[in-house]
Amino acid sequence: MTVYRTTVTTICMLWLASAATAIPAQSQARWQAQQAAAAAKADGIMAQANRHKGLLAQYLILHRAYASDDSQAFRLIFGQYIAWYQSFLGDYVDAVKSFSIGQPLQPGDNPSPLTSGKYVARPAIDAIAEIAKNDQIVLLNEAHNVAMTRSLTVPLLSRLYAEGFRYFAAETLVQSDTQLATRGYPTDESGFYTEEPIYAEMIRTALKLGFKVVAYEATSSSTSTEAREAEQAQHLYDNVFAHDPHARLVINAGYEHIVTSGSYLNGSSMAEHLHKLTGATMLSVEQTAMYPHPFGKNDHPYYTEVMKKLQPDSPIVFIDPKGKPWSLRSANDVTVFFPPEKLDHGRPTWLSLGGLRRAHLVSAYHCLGRYPCLIEARYADEGEDAIPADRVLIDLLPLTLANTQMQLPIYSSTQGIPSSVLYLRPGHYQLSFVVDGDKTIHRETIEVQGAKP
Repeated sequence: MTVYRTTVTTICMLWLASAATAIPAQSQARWQAQQAAAAAKADGIMAQANRHKGLLAQYLILHRAYASDDSQAFRLIFGQYIAWYQSFLGDYVDAVKSFSIGQPLQPGDNPSPLTSGKYVARPAIDAIAEIAKNDQIVLLNEAHNVAMTRSLTVPLLSRLYAEGFRYFAAETLVQSDTQLATRGYPTDESGFYTEEPIYAEMIRTALKLGFKVVAYEATSSSTSTEAREAEQAQHLYDNVFAHDPHARLVINAGYEHIVTSGSYLNGSSMAEHLHKLTGATMLSVEQTAMYPHPFGKNDHPYYTEVMKKLQPDSPIVFIDPKGKPWSLRSANDVTVFFPPEKLDHGRPTWLSLGGLRRAHLVSAYHCLGRYPCLIEARYADEGEDAIPADRVLIDLLPLTLANTQMQLPIYSSTQGIPSSVLYLRPGHYQLSFVVDGDKTIHRETIEVQGAKP
């Protein structure tokens, strides 16, 4: 798929920029050759995996391939693939361990919001909605394997809809899924990152709120980063502003696609191209710099300071007395700080999405002792082709790839049977229990109690 291959190239360049000292001394030509060979091998493994039915079956193929090659170039590139699939399976803790971009202090970083004393921390969901009142476009970014960076966007959509935003564009969506709006939920054919349940919930939420959901990914065969950025912007213009010049649009994109100034990989970002086409006012919300990394040494020093002093329990931003937000770098308008991760039965509690969902205990009884076992929860009024509202992977042996962090999964147990939690909105769901890669051995209907939010 062009989308994931282009993303790999982009993220590798970003990773190398932030962690160049970790690469062994060698000629640039040799390192580039190793990367090219690793990328070709990775694509071959992906093609092999995609010939198998079932997300779990595909992941097990990727996992075996990763474990068989410990070369740095291969681990660098293929670690991203593994991390995406771990997030797809609801294994969010290991997804971040498998691939993580460190955030060191960099030249050009603005002073810490704690330095001047003029900035005040505010709940991000409230502040961003208020700041966006006078903007035509809100740009929100994400780290593709860190679903935490999507967790604020889902509840924020209702706030932005209340402010008059009526279009929502998601980078991963494909134009060929022409029935998405009618169906009301994403499927395997809707995109790549929509396989991850929080991303799917983002799309589903936007549709239920009344947003017109727009696909804008580049469709040409060009491998040029600049061409991709320009084509994405053109698709947004053609699908939104060409017929509705005053439209108010929310965009979800990866990493640096949302920078509004400066150089983006020696060219211009999608956001910059879009501004040239529309002249619209934009709010660029950076969500990939200030989140907890598996190792604290990889956290930005400002992040460490803020968490130690304020100890927030929900995402925050900083605002000055004039209402101007703080941003780590001038290429964005506001930077979100996500609190440290807390776990319940081995699963992060941010999966509650700001209180929209609650933990529902599930037992592996119906896995019949066959592991790994994937438990999926789909909304009862959606088809079997729907991306689940949540998934949890239960295994008695760890599948984590962080070799220095090998630990048994954290499950509760009733009479020796492991259990975990799914995070779900109040309502009815169909649970599916999948083993042996792609075999559904049990289905049942459950109800999650509570007033619908």
